[in-house]
Amino acid sequence: MTGDAVEEFERHRSRLFGLAYRMLGSAEEAEDVVQDTFLRWHHRSAVESPWAWLAKVATNLCVNRLTSARARRVSYVGPWLPEPVLTADGALGPLDSAEQRDFVSLAFLTLLERLNPVERAVFVLREAFDYSHREVAEVIDSSEANSRQLYRRARLRLTDAPGSAERPMDRAHHRDLVKGFLAAAEEGDLPGLEKLLAHDVTVWVDSGGRISAARRPVSGANRVARYLVGASRTTGQRIRLSIAELNGAPGLLALAGEELIGVLVPETAGGLISEIRIIANPAKLRLSRWEGLTGS
Repeated sequence: MTGDAVEEFERHRSRLFGLAYRMLGSAEEAEDVVQDTFLRWHHRSAVESPWAWLAKVATNLCVNRLTSARARRVSYVGPWLPEPVLTADGALGPLDSAEQRDFVSLAFLTLLERLNPVERAVFVLREAFDYSHREVAEVIDSSEANSRQLYRRARLRLTDAPGSAERPMDRAHHRDLVKGFLAAAEEGDLPGLEKLLAHDVTVWVDSGGRISAARRPVSGANRVARYLVGASRTTGQRIRLSIAELNGAPGLLALAGEELIGVLVPETAGGLISEIRIIANPAKLRLSRWEGLTGS
């Protein structure tokens, strides 16, 4: 492969990662798809439009991975959650608008699990990459009419999902709530924590069955507050929390000494924290993208 070809691929690497991540909800698998796409790029013949070629290859690799992933997730122990991504450095591209941030939130990526792989491809290409139905049809090797039908079906499934109509509050208020949550959690302030939670707040914990954690959702402000305070006390270590931008919004990194043991992603609605997703599966926290954070 020539240096020009490598340089051309590198121009699209970040965008390819953003596409694959939105498709898969897994940063590790998205990185694998980008690498597999690069290998195919290495063996390609002449390409008129590099981005169109790369996006088609990456999308179809993601569709294949999603098909097998859906079967694996049936036997996953406890809730399976998408993996959050640090986005302060632009890892998922521009997230300037509320809509752009909504489409990469963990809540929305979880919602996308309702779609079959091809529906998800159509929706992501249309909403996140502004593809026309003609362009989508070329990617999925189908017709424009079928692309439109798949898109309508995907929109309907997402609109009908519980909580899909809720809109998050403005960023400043969201950050203030996360700061208040951090302070109350570190102090073990149960009443203070409870005041920040919606009465029907729900917490999901993705542990993969590898650590002791709730395997079913915990709901209700009092129960969630007690669960969070209790969980921090049962580790036997002092837990330090720090704020980081995760998927375009403030979230929390939980550190025990120098080890990252959890990532907490709160969602807000109605002026309170309405949902909390916790990634505590050690396999999801050993990835290279978290390196260096333990000293921050």
